[in-house]
Amino acid sequence: MTDKIARTFADEEGHDDDKRRTQFGYRHFVTFMLFLGMANAYIMRTNMSVAIVEMVVHPNLTAEDITKNLDLEDCEQDGLEEYINSTLNRVERDDVPRFEWNTKEQAFILSAFFYGYVLTQIPFGLLAKQHGSLKFLGIGMLINSSFGLLVPPAAGLGRNWLIAARFIQGLGEGPIVPCTHALLAKWIPPNERSRMGATVYAGAQFGTVISLPLSGILSASSWGWPSVFYVFGTMGTIWSIFFLIFVREDPEHDKRISVYERSMILRTLGDVSKAKDVSVPWKAIFSSFPFLAILLAHMGQNYGYEMLMTELPTFMKQVLHVNIAQNGMLSSLPYIAMWLCSMLASFVADWLIYSKTLSIGTTRKIFNSFGQYGPGLCILLAAYNGCSLPWTVALLTLGLGFNGGIYSGFKINHLDISPALAGVLMSITNCTANIAGLFAPIVAGHVIHNRPTQAAWQTVFQSTFGVYVVCATFFLFASSGERQEWDPNVVIDDVPMKTIGEEADDEKKNKTDSPA
Repeated sequence: MTDKIARTFADEEGHDDDKRRTQFGYRHFVTFMLFLGMANAYIMRTNMSVAIVEMVVHPNLTAEDITKNLDLEDCEQDGLEEYINSTLNRVERDDVPRFEWNTKEQAFILSAFFYGYVLTQIPFGLLAKQHGSLKFLGIGMLINSSFGLLVPPAAGLGRNWLIAARFIQGLGEGPIVPCTHALLAKWIPPNERSRMGATVYAGAQFGTVISLPLSGILSASSWGWPSVFYVFGTMGTIWSIFFLIFVREDPEHDKRISVYERSMILRTLGDVSKAKDVSVPWKAIFSSFPFLAILLAHMGQNYGYEMLMTELPTFMKQVLHVNIAQNGMLSSLPYIAMWLCSMLASFVADWLIYSKTLSIGTTRKIFNSFGQYGPGLCILLAAYNGCSLPWTVALLTLGLGFNGGIYSGFKINHLDISPALAGVLMSITNCTANIAGLFAPIVAGHVIHNRPTQAAWQTVFQSTFGVYVVCATFFLFASSGERQEWDPNVVIDDVPMKTIGEEADDEKKNKTDSPA
């Protein structure tokens, strides 16, 4: 069925019809599959954070235990009674396995995935350049999903077995971002990069919005927390198999794409796959200000994002006495806002580029400024917001909405400056950015240690604002939308019409010979 749908993208009845139909072509099918892959990746990444709440045996707490580390001076007793009651009235289940893991052991389990994830970024980025991205992405996600299915039995065997399973899941997910970037570089023309890239990476928010509430529902069901990993592991396995069967490395090797769409992509991009025979110009890359601008913006994004999505909820718990994770709508709102705003921004960005209203470089600078100055300002205002829960949630949601601008900013800029090396560049920046993101909870923990007051949190959020401003400002002045001179020269001349006609004859012959 999927093969039949995919083939309709390439079904042609003349050059004019091809031109009309390429507005929705096979590259859109590839984009849709990458979107689902990104969603599955983030589901695998986040489901443990919800499931582990039901996996552990919670200690018997008293009201004094709950309040001793809360900041009661700043917000007095607002919402405190309801918060204490919700914590004391937690119902423990005995029909599923439960484990006596302390907070440090839980931290090891949660972080194991990310250590594996960071470890494979750059190696797979380089391997994908040489051998293609498709199989690394598909097989990596298959490994991730398969070991997701093994999480329940691994937990039953012991904590270390579970940590190993999550670590291997992270190893499998490592190729997802660099390989996705490399495939986008081969399939998507420059004037469609913003919306296609935003569509694919919006899968991260979509997957998170699906994972958080559904993981909670599955954990509370009669099947218990193991069902979280069985359901999502099965979904990821199915996607991996479909992806490996129906997606191709590039337009040159896909017989289902129409002649017009293939030639249109090649005329605008060139044969990017030829870059595998060219060595990586490391010195030129690391001395390139446009690349360094992307690197710094990516690091600032991950640091600020971790503060917004992990430390701001902790601030709400310690200062406002509200656990946002216990409310599905509150926890989903920021991700929904980021998803919707990223899509809107991407269409506007591509229109500005396509209509030649703005250059690619100027467009990237403007949208990245919205994407990083905006959330920086929101997190700063949240620190001085007082005790208003509605305003804090509104600022969190607004901040993530602004943050959607990055997908038309630095996040897709690798493709502008070097389509042939986009996967390698993304592997470098994504690896470094994830390491930078790990410092967010460390900094917050150091400042907040033994004094979770509003004043201490203001210090944390002021520093985050500073990181956003520095990184966004460097990108504003140093970034570029032009293809850099160190990018392998793989641009080809416009394909003559007679060549298109010859390809059309060959393609029609292939279709006649292929089964329906």
